[in-house]
Amino acid sequence: MSDWPLEDRGVAYGDGLFETVLVRDGRPVLWEQHLARLARGCRVLDIPPPDRARLEAPLAEAGEGLSVLKLILTRGSGGRGYALPSPPDPQLRWRLGPFAPDAERWRHGVRVRHCRLRLGIQPLLAGLKHLNRLENVLARAEWTDADTAEGLLCDSEGRLVEATCMNLFWQRDGKLETPRLDRCGVAGTLRAALLERASIHEVDACPSVLDGVEALWLGNSLQGLWPVARLDDAEGNPIRHWRLGPGHRRLQALAHEALGYPPIT
Repeated sequence: MSDWPLEDRGVAYGDGLFETVLVRDGRPVLWEQHLARLARGCRVLDIPPPDRARLEAPLAEAGEGLSVLKLILTRGSGGRGYALPSPPDPQLRWRLGPFAPDAERWRHGVRVRHCRLRLGIQPLLAGLKHLNRLENVLARAEWTDADTAEGLLCDSEGRLVEATCMNLFWQRDGKLETPRLDRCGVAGTLRAALLERASIHEVDACPSVLDGVEALWLGNSLQGLWPVARLDDAEGNPIRHWRLGPGHRRLQALAHEALGYPPIT
């Protein structure tokens, strides 16, 4: 990839989108879901989308095994201040590198915590993987200990939304649920695949819902599904523990089937 020009609107304003794709033996995993999310983002931001052949061109450089492809699409340069250039000159850049999931977290689960930061509500951008990720950066800065895998985020009205780079799922009274993402948050491609494969209800819920859930998971299209073994408050104090069992493995098996990862027993 060439260097980014400073006048590119993706650099200056976060005016663009990105996708992070698991590639297995040269084939992109959940590719249709990634393409659908990118296309929706292009419609919302009014950025002309690249054609499929151009998006798939980097895959020719992928070898055997696992790798990760990051695609970044910006509106390009131009326009005066925030005014849009007419016509836009979209720029697509990409990076391909090796990848290995954290299999220990599949088996043993993870420790997560609540974050103090609250996500701003903007329904127009809800679900998109746009380049404006400063909220997630600030949330991730709330902890430095390696034992904490992720932080859970609420919106400014106190509803659970997501983790800093993963989606949330839980089982409550035997039913699978995930936060509704119509106000903010990223609609992950693994989340989309699981909504197609399982009866998962999209709900509005505050953090107290987690006090009574039988199981809690975090997931994305690179790492698969991590069961949560411990939940801490925003100060790092433990507030819930879960003993991992067969109930955790059932949803994990569906996620790993979608990604081509082995089931965990």
